[in-house]
Amino acid sequence: MIFRAIFFTIFIVTFSFADDLRDNKGVKTFIDMMVRKHNIKPSYFENLFKSVQIQKTPLNIILKKHPKIDKKILKKRYPYYGAWDRYKAFKVTPLRAKEGAKFIKKYISTFKKAEDIYGVDKEYIAAIIGVESVYGKNVGKYPVFDTLSTLAFVKNRRNRFYSKELEELILFCIRNDIDIKSIKGSHFGAIGLGQFMPSNYEAYGVDFNNDGKVRMQNPIDTIGSIANYFYKNGWKRGVDVAVRARYRGNRFRRLKTGYTKLYSQSYLKKLGIRARYRWNYKKKVRLIKLNRKDFDELWFASRNFRVITRYNHSAYYAMSIHQLAQLIKKELKKR
Repeated sequence: MIFRAIFFTIFIVTFSFADDLRDNKGVKTFIDMMVRKHNIKPSYFENLFKSVQIQKTPLNIILKKHPKIDKKILKKRYPYYGAWDRYKAFKVTPLRAKEGAKFIKKYISTFKKAEDIYGVDKEYIAAIIGVESVYGKNVGKYPVFDTLSTLAFVKNRRNRFYSKELEELILFCIRNDIDIKSIKGSHFGAIGLGQFMPSNYEAYGVDFNNDGKVRMQNPIDTIGSIANYFYKNGWKRGVDVAVRARYRGNRFRRLKTGYTKLYSQSYLKKLGIRARYRWNYKKKVRLIKLNRKDFDELWFASRNFRVITRYNHSAYYAMSIHQLAQLIKKELKKR
């Protein structure tokens, strides 16, 4: 499903057009709420919604306005087996691991500070930044205010969610004295090296360089904020994230899998499913299946793996972070 969605987005029209949203009923209600709730002067909004570039790409994705694609083409490009192989090829590479080790070396004092305060391994913090923005090389090119305004006020199933994100963005920019129109991000409004949504900056953002502001594009603030995100979502210092498991056969269909499915390790052992290597986690485990071309990989995952899925609700995403972090760790030992 992940790669099918990616395939569709390639064909989505990516143009945008300017629109005056000041007469939009939803915008008027939103402005009244912001003035009343946050005591913001009405003059602040006078020109804000005057010329909004309606962002068609994210809108079409949410509305599922995809062109019809030949099923034979889909099957050829994205066969039933091998989803993990394709996903991993984009996320977990030797080059990205080398860049991650280099990034850690550059900000080593900041990473050590994050480890000391939050107990989160530096390799996992770096892996998040590597997957989300390639260590700051790809933070997004879309105007975040226009994106959130589009998704908040052009009718779609997620209007309420994006209206809240727009509210948080405005408050964040006012608090930190940032020109809201200057912020660029992903096509869904995620910002900075860690690709936080605006609400996450309020909940987890950390002024880690002590300059009095949380800066979205600042690597030091990003490192502290990601560590804080993991810590507040339950990351436990020194607990292994995942371990490969053994089972009989090439395809695993015996039990339901996924990061929400919990099994005791003793029960799994009775079924002939056990960890390939000794690890330090004795509680119930998540059973994660990775669909590969010729077989299924099976993994035991700990509570820390579940914490990673809080960042992105995908077992494949969390496993890519884990495996990239392990590659970065190996690279650091070489240096």
